[in-house]
Amino acid sequence: MSWTYEAPLDHMRFVLEHVLDAPTHWKACAAFADLDLDTADAVLQEAARFASEVLQPLNAVGDVEGCVRDTEGRVRTPQGFPAAYQAFVAGGWPALPCTPEWGGQGLPLLLDAALREMLDACNHGWNMYPDLLHGAYETIKAHASEALKARYLPRIVSGEWLAAMALTEPQAGSDLGLLRTRAEPQADGSLRISGNKIFISGGEHDLTDNIVHLVLCRLPDAPAGTKGLSLALVPKVLPDGSRNTLFCDGVEKKMGIKASATCAMRYEGATGWLIGEPHRGLAAMFLMMNSARLHVGLQGLGHQEMAAQNARRYAAERVQMGRAIAEHPAVRLLLDRLEVMAQSQRVLAYRAALALDLAEHHGDGAVREREKRFAALLTPIVKAFCTHQGFHGPAAALGVWGGYGYVHEYGIEQTVRDARIAMIYEGTNEIQAIDLAQRKLLADGGTTAFELLDALSAELASGDPLRDFVDASRTHLRDWLEHARQDSARLLDSADDLLHGMAHTLLAWAVGRMASAAHRLPDAAAARQRALTGAFVRQAVPMGRLHWERALAAAAPA
Repeated sequence: MSWTYEAPLDHMRFVLEHVLDAPTHWKACAAFADLDLDTADAVLQEAARFASEVLQPLNAVGDVEGCVRDTEGRVRTPQGFPAAYQAFVAGGWPALPCTPEWGGQGLPLLLDAALREMLDACNHGWNMYPDLLHGAYETIKAHASEALKARYLPRIVSGEWLAAMALTEPQAGSDLGLLRTRAEPQADGSLRISGNKIFISGGEHDLTDNIVHLVLCRLPDAPAGTKGLSLALVPKVLPDGSRNTLFCDGVEKKMGIKASATCAMRYEGATGWLIGEPHRGLAAMFLMMNSARLHVGLQGLGHQEMAAQNARRYAAERVQMGRAIAEHPAVRLLLDRLEVMAQSQRVLAYRAALALDLAEHHGDGAVREREKRFAALLTPIVKAFCTHQGFHGPAAALGVWGGYGYVHEYGIEQTVRDARIAMIYEGTNEIQAIDLAQRKLLADGGTTAFELLDALSAELASGDPLRDFVDASRTHLRDWLEHARQDSARLLDSADDLLHGMAHTLLAWAVGRMASAAHRLPDAAAARQRALTGAFVRQAVPMGRLHWERALAAAAPA
């Protein structure tokens, strides 16, 4: 059986139209007021065609071939990757969520999220190259000088030039305060950047002529720690056409996403320009990192979708003990769990993208402020939980193939390998849990979370066991906050379970919303949605309760 992908377009449309009611929200945003569901559907259909017909056939090829660095430091990506990228640019995909002011199409991030899910499902390694573009666009647009914006934004929006995010150094992974890369001011207003960075995705490649590096660095008068970091734009090719003095010293040989050039970069007095204020680089970079974290969550979702649908197809064909293995209880329960988890996380991730759209474009200032807070709350949950499931879901799915699943040609083992990195980069999942606990819940006393949970509970019917779970979670959160106030030293012990408890709570709302809208589906699809709701109530809700219990036990004062 071949490893194939069929974009879940029917479910995507169902989520947009009936679960999130996106068209109504778009009408409240001047930027999207003319967008209708049929137009959105046409965009997603074309994205699905590109992902399945252009990218998916290159996935296994890229995994085997990997990237090659020559003796002069140039990096060649796998066969077919440059042509696929040129097709991506020709289709206008990089410009999809960018503003028309800079040559963008002005479409919602919600549609871009659906696009990213499909690209990652079909070829995570390839999508590593354009996945940072939108974050670079947002960072430059918000913080760069007018001259830098005029020079770089149109080419980033069009995809003519790609971008790289240069944070990590050998001694500084999660602890960015240890960064040493130096920035020396020059008389002409530029900077000379010197230092070494590692794990730089797309730091060097052959997809575009120029690569715009956004580099965290320190000015001579910088204070110690993260408060002393500045952000510089350092292009591979300078405005006069000369080659900048930045070099790829190596490409990592990795467990997964082997088609993505993960580079060790050296900056030797490279010319760059300050973005934003001196010593405020991390705040500017957070725009790029927050965009990247949503995109990483979508990587986890894409892997789950790919694993779930291929496992179901294989289980329907593989006969053991006289019947298809899909009919055996253990396999049937696993397949149902994979499917409902992917569906509910799609709702959650798309809700986060919708929050970002509304925070930027809604006509009511109060709604913009509320959705900004919701987006900040949802981002660490989407990143951490979707990537956790993005690895553990496919790892469980591998067992459907039995021993064949451990063999490269069947496809699932690559998915498992590729998915693992998403739990680590753009802030480890443990750091996301700390961020949720300290900066998103404890910092405001749970105000935003309670507001969100109240709104979600109101969308579920009274007596629904899923609503009961959401309401119980509200009580658990109140108790956790009380524990945290009494003994903050134990807060971090509970952070991982807290995040998973919150995630299961949000998924319960998502499943409940899908169930209440199921009557709008054809009869067979509606019956399937009801079956999946039952599977979630039986399997996932008890797990959510367990995470809340563990979080409360860990946070309880000694």
